[in-house]
Amino acid sequence: MNWIRRHSPSREELLESRFIKPFAHRVAHSHLWRFTRTSVPRGTALGLFVGIFFLIPGVQILGVALLALPCRANIPIGAAMTFLSNPVTTPLIIAASVWLGDRMFGLHANVATFSAMLENGASVTQWLGWLLSDAAPALVAGLFVISVVSAVVGYILAALIWDNWIRLRWRRKLRRAGDQRLEASTSDTPAG
Repeated sequence: MNWIRRHSPSREELLESRFIKPFAHRVAHSHLWRFTRTSVPRGTALGLFVGIFFLIPGVQILGVALLALPCRANIPIGAAMTFLSNPVTTPLIIAASVWLGDRMFGLHANVATFSAMLENGASVTQWLGWLLSDAAPALVAGLFVISVVSAVVGYILAALIWDNWIRLRWRRKLRRAGDQRLEASTSDTPAG
């Protein structure tokens, strides 16, 4: 939680964004910033979906902040989840998306060209040319499938982890209360 709080934009930083200012009064609502049993899994799912489907770095956090409104999702968790798509993982996500879109939907994207471009260090114009060819439908279809599956898995894992964390806290609290009662009862008995 501390890592998420350090690396996610603060409420004030997000509200200062020129894209968020028109919606600032809604994004500033406190229920979007609380860590609750329902908002954390929603924020996880939303952040994974937006982070994988929209691979443009500046758009991801803004997208999470705006989509958190109707979803009632936790904005800091959602923003942190977008960091899973980063310069290291993006080529892998793109390759997997093109391959998956090609296999699932029968799109005939040239996956071999992708790997050759990666090895040869292709220029931006070559990448754009490749994406605008037959690879674009495969990429979009694969990104959609991967982002939806990631969001569902993230939601389930976040809900399970949250519930287990809460159970662990309650057990500790009950154990401490039991220990205190035991200490109180032993100190109240007269020595004899």
